[in-house]
Amino acid sequence: MNLNQVTIPAHDLSRAVAFYKTLGLNLIVDALPDYVRFECPDGEATLSIHRESTVSEEQGAIIYFECEDLDAEVKRLEAAGLIFDSGPRDEPWLWREARLRDPDQNRIVLFHAGQNRKNPPWRVRD
Repeated sequence: MNLNQVTIPAHDLSRAVAFYKTLGLNLIVDALPDYVRFECPDGEATLSIHRESTVSEEQGAIIYFECEDLDAEVKRLEAAGLIFDSGPRDEPWLWREARLRDPDQNRIVLFHAGQNRKNPPWRVRD
């Protein structure tokens, strides 16, 4: 099994499209005003966004995007006008992370984990 895509809600898809393009995702399906889909520049994963009349901050997912050079990517995005909730920092789970929100308050984590993403020291062994 492989994760294909994650779908998140948004109130204003045009605003969401601008945000995710700024992050560096590539728009591959444009069915505005109701639906869009992006592909990540690395790998095979896609992210889709569907229009909802209301979007609650309590709605669920946190979206993680891995970056090879997290600090440089955060600087690039800040220069493009994005505002981070927290800048790059080392976490106890051995990832370096920075956090922000999209225009609909969906939580986004940019991170670098390297081998610790799938193989942390506490990984369950067969």
